[in-house]
Amino acid sequence: MNELIERVTAWIAGDPDETDRETLELLVRDGLIDELERRFAAPLTFGTAGLRGPVMAGPAGMNRYTVRRATQGVAAWLLGGPVDAARGVVVGRDARRGSEAFNDEVVAVLLGAGIPVYEMPGPLPTPLVAYAVRALSAAAGVMITASHNPPEDNGYKLYDASGSQIIAPDDETVERLAAAATTPELGSRGDPRYHHVPAELLAEYQRHAVARFVPRGGSDLGIVYTPLHGVGGATMTAMLAAAGYRDVHVVRDQFEPDGRFPTLAFPNPEEPGALDLAIARANEVGADLVLANDPDADRLGVAVCGAEGWRVLRGDEIGWLLASDLLPGAGEDDVVATTIVSSSMLAAMAKDAGVDCVTTLTGFKWIARAGGDRTLAFGYEEALGFAVDSRVADKDGMTAALALARLADELAGHGETLLTRLDEIETRYGVHAVDQLAVRVDGPDGPEHIAAMVDRLRDDPPRLLGGEPVGEVVDLATGWRGLAPTPGIVLLAPPARVVVRPSGTEAKLKAYLEVVVGPDDRPLVVQRRAARSTLAAIRDQLSTRLV
Repeated sequence: MNELIERVTAWIAGDPDETDRETLELLVRDGLIDELERRFAAPLTFGTAGLRGPVMAGPAGMNRYTVRRATQGVAAWLLGGPVDAARGVVVGRDARRGSEAFNDEVVAVLLGAGIPVYEMPGPLPTPLVAYAVRALSAAAGVMITASHNPPEDNGYKLYDASGSQIIAPDDETVERLAAAATTPELGSRGDPRYHHVPAELLAEYQRHAVARFVPRGGSDLGIVYTPLHGVGGATMTAMLAAAGYRDVHVVRDQFEPDGRFPTLAFPNPEEPGALDLAIARANEVGADLVLANDPDADRLGVAVCGAEGWRVLRGDEIGWLLASDLLPGAGEDDVVATTIVSSSMLAAMAKDAGVDCVTTLTGFKWIARAGGDRTLAFGYEEALGFAVDSRVADKDGMTAALALARLADELAGHGETLLTRLDEIETRYGVHAVDQLAVRVDGPDGPEHIAAMVDRLRDDPPRLLGGEPVGEVVDLATGWRGLAPTPGIVLLAPPARVVVRPSGTEAKLKAYLEVVVGPDDRPLVVQRRAARSTLAAIRDQLSTRLV
C-alpha cells in the first residue's frame, strides 16, 4: 500500500488539473484503496486505436495529465526520430467530455517543445485529421476522440507521417518516453509555429470525395442521415448536397454534437437500438436508406428498407456491398484488405476479380498498411470501418457513406436494391453467416481475467463446433500466417471459424463467429437457414465457456 500511495502522491505533484488533484487527495485521505488501485494499477497503453479509457484522474484514465505526458512522449519521439519534427503535427478533437481541454494540452506541449502545430478549426471528424497529415506532409497527427465508446470515455489517437495510426515499435517508444516525462515547457497559440489547418484543405477533401462518388445526374434516393450526436453532421450533409442528393433528411435530435449522447444507450451504430430514431424518421419521410456515422465519423452504419421492413446491415455486409462496387475498378497494382475477425467473403470476391486480398490483424493501423508499396483500393473491418479512397490512410465513414449511397442509387435505377445485391453476392460466393459474442470484464483486474479466459480456451479447446470437429487450434500469440503475435485464439472447424481475442478499445473478450455454406443448388433461403442454425449452435456452445 505504501508503494501505491507514493505513486499517487507523485502523480498529484505533477497533475495540472486542480479538480483531479483534489479528487485523488480525497481518495488518499479517506483510505479508498480499491478506488486508487482502479486508477493506478493499469495505466492506459496504446491499444488497437491508441489510448482510450474513462475520463478520470489517475494514469488509468483520460485526463489532462495523461494527455500531457502522452504528448511529451510524442514530442520526444518526433524530435529523436527519422521524420523532421519541423514538418509539424496536425491536432484535432471531437466533441466529447474533456476533448477541448485535452486538445489544448496537446497544442501547448507541442509548441513548448518547439514543434509546429496545425490545429483543426473546431471539433471535426477523425478522417479529416488523417487526411490533413498527408495533405500537409506533416510529421504526425493527434486526434482526441474515443470514437464509439460510452459517453464517460475519451481517447488519444496518434498518426505517423504516413497518415496511418502508429504501430510497434513506435507506440512502445512513445509510451516509454511518456513514462519518463517531467514538467514540460508549455507554448501558446501566439507562437509563430502555430497554424490553423487551412479551410481550403478541408474543402478539397470534400470536393475530392464528392467527385469520386457522385451519382450521375443527381439523385432522388430517399436518405435519412444521423451523426449520432457526433461531429460528422455538417460535413456529411454538405457532401451529400454537393453530390446532388435531393431527398436527404436528418435526425434533428441527434444532429448537433453532444458528448452526453442523450438519445442513446451507447453511441455506437452497431448497438441494438442505435438507429431506431433514424429508422422512425425514415418511415416518417418515406426514405429507403439510413446512413449513420459514429460520433467521430470514421465508421458507417446502414439500414435498408426491404419487403420485410427495415434491416440493419452488419459491417461485413456493408463491406461486401462496397467491394462489389469497387473491385471491378481495381488496377493491377491495387490490393484489398480485411482483418482476421472479419468475414472471409472478401477474399473470395477478390480472387474472382483477380485482385490480391490481404488479411491483417484487427485494426485499421494494419489495414492501412496492407498495400505496402501498392495502393489499397479498399479495406474494411467488421466493426463498421471502411476505407474506400486512398487519400485517407484510415477508416472513413463519410466517404464510405457517399460510396454506398451511389451504389444504392445505381441499383435503384435498375429496379434493384442493396438487399438484392447481397442476394447476388451470396448466391455466387456462398452464404457467410457471421455473429459476435462479447464478455465484458470491468475493474483493475479485468485484463487478467480476460487473459485467463483466453488461456483456458487455448489449453482446453472444444472438440466440436456446431457438430464439426475442430481441426486446428491456433494461438495467435505465436503468430499466424505471417501476422505479428497478438493475444487470441483461432478455432478452425470447417465450415466454421471462431476467433477469440481481447478487445483493443474496451474491457471485453470478443468471439467472432463465421459459418460458410455453399454455394450449392439449394435455394438461397435454405442455405441461409442452414448456416444460421449452425451459427446459433456455436454461439450457444461458446457462451457457456467464455465466462
